Amino acid sequence: MNVQTFILPASLIILSQLAAAQQPAPEPAPTESTTPAVPESAQPADADTAAATLGEDKRIFGVLPNYRTVEGSQPFSPITAKQKLTIATKDTIDGPSYVLAGLFAGLYQLEDQNPSFGQGLKGYAKRYVSAIADQDIGNYMTEGFMPVLLKEDPRFFRRGTGKFWSRTLHAASGVVISKTDKGTSTFNFSEFLGNGITASIGNAYYPDEVGFTSTMERMFTQIGTDAFSNVLKEFWPDFKRKVLKRGN
Repeated sequence: MNVQTFILPASLIILSQLAAAQQPAPEPAPTESTTPAVPESAQPADADTAAATLGEDKRIFGVLPNYRTVEGSQPFSPITAKQKLTIATKDTIDGPSYVLAGLFAGLYQLEDQNPSFGQGLKGYAKRYVSAIADQDIGNYMTEGFMPVLLKEDPRFFRRGTGKFWSRTLHAASGVVISKTDKGTSTFNFSEFLGNGITASIGNAYYPDEVGFTSTMERMFTQIGTDAFSNVLKEFWPDFKRKVLKRGN
């Protein structure tokens, strides 16, 4: 069983649900209200953790960390080096992410990736530790250290409105285009350099996947995973409201 054969169908199902969630719902009949609407501009534009603009919704599907998403409609406000490292730390120590790493370690064991790890509990433990190392090192490199050094903003700026495929392209392109600390657009050096460094470090604990080709495969696999994660973050509020019938 290849990991991609597990991820691809699940990804297609989720995207189809997200596309369906984008279909316009019938407008409700107008009703009188004594409570004035709060304009978007009055919402908080930033906070110590990027999830502040999404209230307590800090995980997608209860598993994927959502600490670095902000609403792109809000005025840009830069964050400090400490705040960048805080985002990386929250993504790293988030409990459900360790469960997700365990699931991937199980898939890697089923397809016998890195055969020298062996099978059984010992082989699974090695795969789990390796998955955690990839996850934690990657978080700190792409969301913390590289953005601090390169003066880039590690947050994902959710568009929230527009056509489905336009929003999908916007979200996926976040791994290529990011913002600087001044709010201008730039190539996402933090994403590529951070994942490149993480993949290179992986040569130390992946004995069967050493060398340029394997390193590049790990790097671009993680970049692709981050792009898909951005798409989920873009549409999660829509999915939750229209499919799960829960408020934001």
